[in-house]
Amino acid sequence: MMQLFLTAIDVWMFRDGRPFTAGSDHRAVSLFPPYPSVIQGVIRSHQLVLQKVDLNDRSAIAEAVGTSEDFKNLRLRGPFLAKWENGILTRYFPVPADMVSQGEKFVALKLWKPEVERLITSAPTEKLLYSQTEPTKKAPGQWLTEENLQEALANKPVGAVQSSTLFEPEARYGIGREDSTRTTREHAFYEAEFVRPYPNVGLYMEVEGYDGWGNHGVLRIGGEGRGAGYTVLNQPPLPSLSQNFPAGKLPPKFKVYFATPTYFKNGWLPESWKMFFDGNLAMVAAAVNRYECLGGYDWAKDAHKPALRYVPAGSVYYFESQGTVFLTKQVLETNAIADKGAQIGFGQIFIQEVQDV
Repeated sequence: MMQLFLTAIDVWMFRDGRPFTAGSDHRAVSLFPPYPSVIQGVIRSHQLVLQKVDLNDRSAIAEAVGTSEDFKNLRLRGPFLAKWENGILTRYFPVPADMVSQGEKFVALKLWKPEVERLITSAPTEKLLYSQTEPTKKAPGQWLTEENLQEALANKPVGAVQSSTLFEPEARYGIGREDSTRTTREHAFYEAEFVRPYPNVGLYMEVEGYDGWGNHGVLRIGGEGRGAGYTVLNQPPLPSLSQNFPAGKLPPKFKVYFATPTYFKNGWLPESWKMFFDGNLAMVAAAVNRYECLGGYDWAKDAHKPALRYVPAGSVYYFESQGTVFLTKQVLETNAIADKGAQIGFGQIFIQEVQDV
């Protein structure tokens, strides 16, 4: 397993799922961290460079790194926002969606107990999450360290880190030009939002299936092929489900936190939970942030990919089991729950036992 840490040489651009050309829309927005689909493209492209594969030979490319649907041996966890300073790696994760802001701390919502107080609702879950005190709206751009995330999943109050201390957006402006005359085109003024990570801040990921990258190097990443420097680290890896749950056996009551976005065929629900859990269980509550759209461009087919809705990182699902429940082999191998893209980093999860569901 190879641990990569990427830092920006200049600025980065990772657009959202909306198609963008000068004149069709006036503003391109960046998502940060980028989606795993972006990073797998970056890694596979650099692997082709290292192997000196002819980029005009599609059969050679497919032989070396696979296709847009077949990733061959590549396995990816991430990307995650991180900071590498003085030999110490700090990874950051979105605040769980089942937490609300109260003063300077985030506190976990409680599960409503029907036996305590009757509640009539049309919610598609058995129970609701609520706050015992008046919460305030959660501001965007809040991050937890790995240690604080574990405390948050255990329902302990935690403080968050602001995005403004890790990176900043940077707007740049331009105007479209006519291809034939190279003169400016009317109604083609546009704004592109870039991301500038602060010193020592970048993207962390764990990669399996590739080697020969050396200790450090440079590669191209994101919109406009901006530069990134990479360093191969030797740090404690992300905790795995097989370590935390030997043989995949789960507690009777638990919640699942999504550290990266995930795709489900039925919107915020998968085609079937049986793909990920072996046994009799029920989802009893969920805290899901607003969906995100992901599209992109397929260079091999020279066409836009269809835009799909993804469950965003930070979303939390609560479960109760009847009898013994195990994680399936697929989840244990990928540390992910997703109907699509688990092997390249979508749907990365942490699981926490719940005491009082």
